[in-house]
Amino acid sequence: MAFSTLNESKLHNSLKILYQEIYEGQTETEQDGFIYDIVTKNRNIIEIQTKNLAKLLPKILKTIENGHNIKLIHPVPTTTRIELKDEQGTIISKRKSPKKGSIYNIFRELTGLYPVITNPHFSLEVIEIEMTEERTRTIEPVQSKNGRRRFRRNWIKTGKRLDTIINTTRFSKPEDYLKLLPPLPQPFCAKDLKQALDKNPDIPKHTADAHLIMWVLSHAGLLEHSETKGRTKYYKFLTEHMEPTEKKL
Repeated sequence: MAFSTLNESKLHNSLKILYQEIYEGQTETEQDGFIYDIVTKNRNIIEIQTKNLAKLLPKILKTIENGHNIKLIHPVPTTTRIELKDEQGTIISKRKSPKKGSIYNIFRELTGLYPVITNPHFSLEVIEIEMTEERTRTIEPVQSKNGRRRFRRNWIKTGKRLDTIINTTRFSKPEDYLKLLPPLPQPFCAKDLKQALDKNPDIPKHTADAHLIMWVLSHAGLLEHSETKGRTKYYKFLTEHMEPTEKKL
């Protein structure tokens, strides 16, 4: 089975090198018919995915079925700097993107990964980072590589570069996910959650979608529907020990 690292971003490669050193594992190793980013000394798996986590679900399920623990590493940019170069590689400009991220961005990714987040053989490690997005100026306006641009622009993304690791949060059991929730009444609705999250000035509002968070947690079996008042659904935690406590983010 062939594999080329040419398609890896600098960000992905930097994280692979970091975790290979931490776990003293082997990179780009074939095992059970898959090529894994890292296979540790005890034959467990580490995969690094910068986006589209749902694509890994079949691979994760098969890895667990084959008797291995798997850790998924996912970076979340909280700060992004834009570096624009010309076609010869000379830097034209540098600026800070106004768009900010937070750990709550993971819930959009978890909409396709919720079937495994409570599996004892799966763990998620979210790394909040500062990164640089590399762009190259083009002579003519062009479409993006993924074809998602509404309008053509005179630059194209050429890479992502890790600048700084700000914080690392590990999720290995159900309680870990619920620790992201602020203190809430029991039962509670999406409006209650939104109001509680909005009180924290450190959370960019566009990153914490209360309805999305509750959808993921309920589909993962961490919340259960308690009652409906009018059109509003209320949920509660399944067990008392899983009730979140206040956490400073």
